Amino acid sequence: MTPAVAKTGEMHAGTLVLYTDQQPDHSDLLPALRCIARCTVLRAAEMPPPGPHLALVVDLDLLQPSPLIGLRALIANTPDLPRIFLMRSMGQRSLAAARGLGGRICLPAGTPIETVVDALRTQIGIPKAAIERPAAGPSRVARAADAAGGVIADLLDAARGSGGIDPARIEEGLEPVLGAVGAGGLASWLATVRAYDDATYQHCLLVAGLSAAFAIDLGFSSADRQQLVRAALVHDVGKARIPLAILNKPSPLDARERAVMREHSAVGHAILLQAGGFDETVLTVVRHHHEMLDGSGYPDGLRGEAIPDIVRLITICDVYAALIERRPYRAPMPAADALGILDGMAGKLDPILVRAFARTAAGA
Repeated sequence: MTPAVAKTGEMHAGTLVLYTDQQPDHSDLLPALRCIARCTVLRAAEMPPPGPHLALVVDLDLLQPSPLIGLRALIANTPDLPRIFLMRSMGQRSLAAARGLGGRICLPAGTPIETVVDALRTQIGIPKAAIERPAAGPSRVARAADAAGGVIADLLDAARGSGGIDPARIEEGLEPVLGAVGAGGLASWLATVRAYDDATYQHCLLVAGLSAAFAIDLGFSSADRQQLVRAALVHDVGKARIPLAILNKPSPLDARERAVMREHSAVGHAILLQAGGFDETVLTVVRHHHEMLDGSGYPDGLRGEAIPDIVRLITICDVYAALIERRPYRAPMPAADALGILDGMAGKLDPILVRAFARTAAGA
């Protein structure tokens, strides 16, 4: 795509430098930056091009070990260079890392692109009217939701049919979810996913996005974030074998129907076991994401320490998603009310994780 230029017909003098660990070709950020000036995209260790430099945008997870050689060199050589940090977390450790790199403007990763551009424009001293905005197109979040939705659709189709599920296909859904939530924020993901008509797809995408945001806020490693989202994407695979009359019923289920619906976790576990290629952690989540700490859950009535942490995390996301999603017979529950219900499930859900999750959900 040809970059947009300033209305004067000339690019602004100097180069914008974007240090990122995302995939900028799939982001709305890069086209917006190119409306201001030429933009060079670098990984943290890469050395910057020769100047002059117009400004610096840092889109890195500062809590992840990374050789910031090039980034530090640019800052050392141009200490007065305007800079903006897009933060994966606004916690004290992340902010301290940004401040250590001279970050005076630190914006949450979910900040609208227009706000980022305006903040950068103000620092550089470019009038707002001098910037030509790029034409609107499908947002990164919408593209990512479509990609992850395609993975879930293929998963459920395979589970309904031969059961020949390809674990590699699930891997294709990880980056879209984590990248979109990390760059666009949880609120944008939830709003986009709620537009899906199919209840199962909508629910799986909600749980995947909530899990991604939760993992990011908890400071999980990249591998642990991927594992949580991987489990979230497949956690309800057993619903592929639930009769559609029950799955898509436009009113609350009766006792018999609820009993059939409860079979989905054990069925999903069996489907993935038969398919092969899924590790024990994912299998455990699929089978046990409806277990409760007091032993009142299903299918095995696990209690307390028998329920692993990853299951506890997914269960919280799963319950919250069920409360806030749109159903044919009720509107989505407001976030505050849904969090109140989680808080009231003392003895069933891990209270420490519920409090941590409330901070994640509050950001949406």
